Amino acid sequence: VLLAAYLGYLGMGAAVLQALERPVEVQVAQQLLRVYLEMLANHTCLQEPVLQQLIEGIIQAYKSGITLQGNTTSLGRWDYSGSFFFSISAITTIGYGNLSPSTAVGRIFCIVFALFGIPLNLVLLNKIGQLMLLGVQHCARRLEEGFHWQNKASFLMKTCALVTGLLLFLLLPPLLFSDKEGWSYEEGFYYSFITLSTIGFGDYVIGMNPDRTYPSWYKNVISLWILFGMSWLALVIRFCINILE
Repeated sequence: VLLAAYLGYLGMGAAVLQALERPVEVQVAQQLLRVYLEMLANHTCLQEPVLQQLIEGIIQAYKSGITLQGNTTSLGRWDYSGSFFFSISAITTIGYGNLSPSTAVGRIFCIVFALFGIPLNLVLLNKIGQLMLLGVQHCARRLEEGFHWQNKASFLMKTCALVTGLLLFLLLPPLLFSDKEGWSYEEGFYYSFITLSTIGFGDYVIGMNPDRTYPSWYKNVISLWILFGMSWLALVIRFCINILE
């Protein structure tokens, strides 16, 4: 029964996503093909193999984090702050996919780094989650002693912890992303949940817009937000698991 419910849930999700996203995919594909054919028709000196080679080169460069800016190229995804943020995304298993090692030595190091880093990250997240839970329980006991509330104190503190976590990790960060990245609030909220749940699609990643200047503290603060936000969301998910079980 559980397996049937699981497969049914996946099937429902696939059907809804197909209905929502497939028309947009077809529209974008048609538009791309139209622009491609118009470029070949308007620039007769441009041969199709040359244009195809240019497109493939642009795609490969974009995957490596390089974009054209006039007569220059933008670099910076593999500076120290960018490499530190990649390390965070690797050991937290977020894995955005917008950036990856291109050298054989880098890939081997990434395997070894993640092999020891993922358990270390899980241990740290577990400890942070336990401290958060102990803090909620301690406050609940103080309320019980001070106001002689028994059942109400525990419920009140859990509700406060949930609301505080929602504000700090899901509702307020999109405002920062709107300011620094130029995203809408909905896009920032989407990025927040996709990141903290470690889904990490990679369609939205902070600090990757070459047209924007980011402060030096930005990625460091986001790294801390990811660490504590994942711990909080893990507690919420564990609570949901208990309900389902």
